[in-house]
Amino acid sequence: MNGMILHNVIQTIFVIAGITAMLAAMFNWDWFFTARNAEFIVKRLGRNGSRILYGTAGLLFIIAAVYFYYKVAAIR
Repeated sequence: MNGMILHNVIQTIFVIAGITAMLAAMFNWDWFFTARNAEFIVKRLGRNGSRILYGTAGLLFIIAAVYFYYKVAAIR
């Protein structure tokens, strides 16, 4: 049972990270794109390229969380 709890926590983190990245991309949040972590990508791709990358990554995070939720639910 502890493995399932950990699995759900990781899925929740993926969903929250995905939603945050997608919202940052959609609303062009300055605090997100001026952070030191995003600085490298913004310098390489520009602001609009970074928005596309982070929006896509956010969507992929959410898809992965949903996929693994149903994949593990089928095993139980």
